[in-house]
Amino acid sequence: MMPAPVVRFAPSPTGRLHIGNARTALLNYLLARREGGRFVLRLDDTDLARSTREFADGIVEDLAWLGIVPDVTVRQSERTALYDAAVDRLIAAGRLYPCYETPEELERRRKRQLGRGLPPVYDRAALKLTAEDKAKLEAEGRRPHWRFLLEHRVVHWNDLVRGDSHVDCASLSDPVLRREDGTYLYTLPSVVDDLDLGITHVVRGEDHVTNTAVQIEIIEALGGTVPAFGHHNLLTTASGEGLSKRLGHLSLKGLRDGGLEPMAVASLAVLVGSAESVRPVASLDELAGLADLGRLSHAPAKFDEAELDGLNARLLHAMPYDEARPRLAALGVGGGAAFWEAVRGNLVRLADVATWWEVVAGEIAPVVTDAALVAKARALLPDEPWDGATWKGWTDQVKAETGARGRALFMPLRQALTGLDHGPELAALLPLIGRDKAAARLEGRTA
Repeated sequence: MMPAPVVRFAPSPTGRLHIGNARTALLNYLLARREGGRFVLRLDDTDLARSTREFADGIVEDLAWLGIVPDVTVRQSERTALYDAAVDRLIAAGRLYPCYETPEELERRRKRQLGRGLPPVYDRAALKLTAEDKAKLEAEGRRPHWRFLLEHRVVHWNDLVRGDSHVDCASLSDPVLRREDGTYLYTLPSVVDDLDLGITHVVRGEDHVTNTAVQIEIIEALGGTVPAFGHHNLLTTASGEGLSKRLGHLSLKGLRDGGLEPMAVASLAVLVGSAESVRPVASLDELAGLADLGRLSHAPAKFDEAELDGLNARLLHAMPYDEARPRLAALGVGGGAAFWEAVRGNLVRLADVATWWEVVAGEIAPVVTDAALVAKARALLPDEPWDGATWKGWTDQVKAETGARGRALFMPLRQALTGLDHGPELAALLPLIGRDKAAARLEGRTA
């Protein structure tokens, strides 16, 4: 029996989450939810110049909007002692070595290699430095950055998405793990945290595939257990452009501010680019049963905002009144179940409900396009009480008296009663408008 998975989502708090980040977060969270595991939020905030508390708080807020509440939250900026201890172990094992080249020197060397038709891989010149060489360089004011000594072997793993995978580490430069100023790049803190937090499954975008081979070597050098890795396909815009934090309208905050339902966003973020048909899913528990890493495509998946609108509308059209009621109350919308069931089929965003509440409970200016027809309809307006059959009985009378039928009958009445040329079925809406408002509007008065 597989132990309950421990997964992590590890964003950098240098901007707001976008829909592509949501895909990664959801695939991890749904795996943990389905299997009774734990979800760790790890804020990779070692870039002190760009990381902010505001962005960190925004990440927590965005995840909560999707329904994701972490079991554990950690910040890398508070865990430096763990990384320092790992550095000491790697140095003692001969797997981390100091290098003194400047960025300019490395760039010149890279260009020379390219000019000779060689891959621009670090040549390990620093390994040839003697103690005297190092002392001289440090006397000149140079401080070392530290590289991990890769074993030049092919690293294999069974990817949860891509199946048998491998990377030849001989084709890679020894990665820099610590900068000259003592700060860390992404790789070492990520590995150390995964080991310390007991992460069993690392699910992330396919742009991390090469990192995986390096991280497996570091994990093994530290004597840790290699987790299961899965690299999912990435989301692009509908035009094929890669997602980034600069696309503010596709940030989760932008989608939320635009009035979208979190489950519409979650449904598309998880199901697009998979063997499952894209459809609105009403709950995270249901979505967890559909999120299968082994059924993800290996090709990039296009995130179409128009498709998102359709999913959003379909979720609202199926939403029961009890679920909608507190949200309608927050919008100042009454009318009970009868109103909700009358109008929900015409909503794309929940905020659209305000238009139809104004038609029912507010004052609108009628649009009279056929004065004679509307006047006759006013004269034939029945007494209350009204119910769902009132509309048909009344319009049948108007049709018999005027000879108007189809659009010529129904459109002038809709425009006079609602001020609009589209909307919910008037059989359901008319009893909510009530006789007094209906009579006034049919007389051309604002009511």
